[in-house]
Amino acid sequence: MTATPCPIVILAAGGSTRMGGRDKLLETVDGQPLIRTQVCRALATGQAVFVTLPAMDHPRARVIADLDSQMVPLPDGATGISASLRAGVCALPQVDAFMVMLADLVAVQTADLNAVLRARSENPAAKVWRASTRAKKPGHPVIFDASLRPAFAQLRGDQGAAAIIATQPVHLVPIGDQALLDLDSPVDWAKWRART
Repeated sequence: MTATPCPIVILAAGGSTRMGGRDKLLETVDGQPLIRTQVCRALATGQAVFVTLPAMDHPRARVIADLDSQMVPLPDGATGISASLRAGVCALPQVDAFMVMLADLVAVQTADLNAVLRARSENPAAKVWRASTRAKKPGHPVIFDASLRPAFAQLRGDQGAAAIIATQPVHLVPIGDQALLDLDSPVDWAKWRART
């Protein structure tokens, strides 16, 4: 897909604190580390991809070093998702809109990213275009209009961009349960692998 530029920011600087010492973004999905799988899925849209990471020498950075993405080191990423959002959005070029993707949503495919990208051009009255479950429960990924970019610099803590989204017209894009399927613990991973 080579539509209007809408770079994708993949948030991958968190600490995997519930994984008992394992790194969930290095868990194997589609035959390779999850973070690599997610970057490949994002790159397949034809959009530029930016990845926030704990450091340039982190194992996550090493497994995507050969991919055509821009790595954004973030030593304070474990302080909350807002730090990742601030850094990732700050690194972007001047564009009309940008997508935010959570690295741990294991089942979100390139087709889902493209569906949200299409929704932006098909529903121009919105300022936020957000993936949801079929039942319209909001999830990820999310596209933000560039007019909202300054608000990201003010984000703090671990609440993400919820405060920004709450004030804007949002268009939901039903992609399925994958919009909310994140795996935060070894038990989550074991249950998911047993189903797939």
